[in-house]
Amino acid sequence: MVTDMIPPAAAPAFLADAGWGGAAIEPLAGDASFRRYFRVFDGGRRAVLMDAPPPHEDPRPFISIAEQLQADGFAAPRIFARDLAQGLVLIEDFGDLRIKEHLEAEPGAELATYRRAVDLLADLHRLPAADVPPYDRAVYQREAGLLTEWYCPAAGIYADAEAYVAAWDAVLPLVERSSSPVVTVLRDYHAENIMLIEGGAPHGLGLLDFQDALAGHPAYDLVSLLQDARRDVPVEVEAAMLAHYKAMASPPADFDAAYAVLGAQRNAKIIGIFTRLWKRDGKARYLSFLPRMWGLLERDLAHPALAPVAEWFAANIPVDKRHDALAGFAPA
Repeated sequence: MVTDMIPPAAAPAFLADAGWGGAAIEPLAGDASFRRYFRVFDGGRRAVLMDAPPPHEDPRPFISIAEQLQADGFAAPRIFARDLAQGLVLIEDFGDLRIKEHLEAEPGAELATYRRAVDLLADLHRLPAADVPPYDRAVYQREAGLLTEWYCPAAGIYADAEAYVAAWDAVLPLVERSSSPVVTVLRDYHAENIMLIEGGAPHGLGLLDFQDALAGHPAYDLVSLLQDARRDVPVEVEAAMLAHYKAMASPPADFDAAYAVLGAQRNAKIIGIFTRLWKRDGKARYLSFLPRMWGLLERDLAHPALAPVAEWFAANIPVDKRHDALAGFAPA
């Protein structure tokens, strides 16, 4: 057991108060944030202990969104116990079978599995947005700015940050003025956060990692799913699933352009985040994802709606400072 996966000192008392006294606690997973997860065993029962330590983390948004998703008929983990002062939450255990591992074992199931995930999004998007903050211009810009804040200095690039902001200001109105409905955007909807579960869950899928949900454009979670930072989704699967979503949702004509804009924004953000995880937090393994992220970003930038942003990248980050610029720092 690594040191940072030792259960929090308050865990035994918390579990005892929740009716799980004497339960075994085993490491389950770390997170790109300060959150950690442990599996709890008590006879034939098992659950997941979320450690979201204040002041770095606040579990209340997770609890709120989980309860809203459940009320809307989706499979989000049930909350068994909570201690907000300690940042401890005991939640339902959805098991270990994520879409990622399912497709590694059964690659032939890719289209059918992604179709289920897209169907779930279409169902979610038919409902009013949850009571969460808006995904607005300030958030878009702050996220996109992570690339110039973290990646550019790490790659030795002196980029024009003001022109970068201006380029995004030129393209984001397409998303903001779209006639697409405002929906709950889970923001991290991808193959490592979607569980395959039994027991009558809608589409057989369970949802995780939605605590940062905002109200925004329906294309965002579709991009998160189909332009996955951590696994290669074949281009033909992305195209088929995009067409499948549009057949169900009948979005406005600007949907493809919004998809490209939000894809570029998200992929630029993730390049910045993964660089920050290495530089600030010592998590060098995230550097191995950067070539994929640059490939996805460049595909999005090819859309005519991204012309101002594409021109900025061409002028500020040459090709040799992209895909493998930080490869020498990646783990062997």
